[in-house]
Amino acid sequence: MRTISNDLSSPTSAQPAGLSTAKQALLAKWLRNGGASASSAGENIIPRRRGGGPAPLSLEQQRLWFFNQLEPASPLYNMPIASRLRGPLNPAALQQAMDTVVARHEVLRTRIVGQEAAQTIDAPSMVPMQTIDLRHLPKAEREIEAKRLLEIEARVPFDLSRDLMTRAVLVRLDEQDWVFLVLMHHIASDDWSWRIFCNEVATVYGAIVSNRKVDLPEPLIQYGDFSVWQKEWLRGNVLEKQLAYWRKQLEGAPPVLELPADHPRPVSQTFRGACEWMKFSPTLNEKINALSQAGGFTPFMILLSAFQTLLHRYTGQEDVVVGSPVAGRSRACLEKVVGVFVNMLMLRTKLEGNPTFFELLHRTQSTVL
Repeated sequence: MRTISNDLSSPTSAQPAGLSTAKQALLAKWLRNGGASASSAGENIIPRRRGGGPAPLSLEQQRLWFFNQLEPASPLYNMPIASRLRGPLNPAALQQAMDTVVARHEVLRTRIVGQEAAQTIDAPSMVPMQTIDLRHLPKAEREIEAKRLLEIEARVPFDLSRDLMTRAVLVRLDEQDWVFLVLMHHIASDDWSWRIFCNEVATVYGAIVSNRKVDLPEPLIQYGDFSVWQKEWLRGNVLEKQLAYWRKQLEGAPPVLELPADHPRPVSQTFRGACEWMKFSPTLNEKINALSQAGGFTPFMILLSAFQTLLHRYTGQEDVVVGSPVAGRSRACLEKVVGVFVNMLMLRTKLEGNPTFFELLHRTQSTVL
């Protein structure tokens, strides 16, 4: 469960950043290879589906639906984010802001029903939001109790056939100190969607408490429109071209990376994992950026190559496949759409021939592009 901290007096939103020299070079290469044709005005438009009724599951949703059928009571694909809010807060306005944003995005009020697992969109309704006041506890105990309650809530599974895809818990620690937990199911959201959701809630909340008109443009399309379009687009020659690429790319790939672990690999996954965080020093960041700009590589390519080198050292394998999530929003009209677009791509790099690190960087660059 990730935690972010906000000062209610100065809400922030994501700002677009300029392209580095390395990214400009990659963009130029993409355009030379025909990328521009795929972004022409006609091909960039995804139409609204007729009637705005039920929609098929997208391919991304089908994956998550499959896992949900295997383990229907699992909270594995819950997406919890807790925000620490400091300052005067109006819970009723926060509830209204949540309701307004969920009403704007059909996928957040979608249930997955039927033998064929279709998206059924419900009418806008109130987002379930618990409010818990811990001010009766000694100050030293409030943080501990808040963490305990939120961890319990984060593990409560969604019933995809019945529940709204969003719910929240607001915990009050002090007069102007709150923890706000929002949960979504991954079948309706991803990290990019989280940013859209948080920015819109902040915008609507600010307008409500300031007695201003909510000024948010209507979404160009809904996630169900994308699902219908994807089903029509990904077939015939387009589908065969995609499948042919991946058949060639993964032909003969090793089925598993044999890491020398201190325990045998379990028969089935337990998902009882953890994260290991490491903060890069400013000096190391500067060196990575310098190599990026000098060689035309992105920092991602450099770090992926370093990770592959580490895996090769521990396993001795010269054929390394690493899974990496990508945003999956290949068209501009999807930029503001809430839904699950993220896809896990298999990035395969061969380390045979004892390459130098610079040679490995070029191999990785080719794979990533």
